[in-house]
Amino acid sequence: MKNNKLSELSLTELNKQKKQLGGLLIGSATVMLFLFGALLYLIVKKQNFVLLAVIPGCMLAWLPVAIKLSQLNTEIKLRGSETNSGL
Repeated sequence: MKNNKLSELSLTELNKQKKQLGGLLIGSATVMLFLFGALLYLIVKKQNFVLLAVIPGCMLAWLPVAIKLSQLNTEIKLRGSETNSGL
């Protein structure tokens, strides 16, 4: 994705990015849940509880995507209120 300022993008481009990031977040969450299940199985089977520290570390990978999605939602909501106030 290009590194555009959100204020320079049109509303359709913002919605497109929101849809892409939402899909990315859902897809990665599905994969991560499977991997967390496998990791928990290994933790119980091997009695190696140190591996529990990996789970919060992996969840940090979602942080930039969640922040960007939040910024997109805020910008879309702002544009929606501007459109409604102009009527």
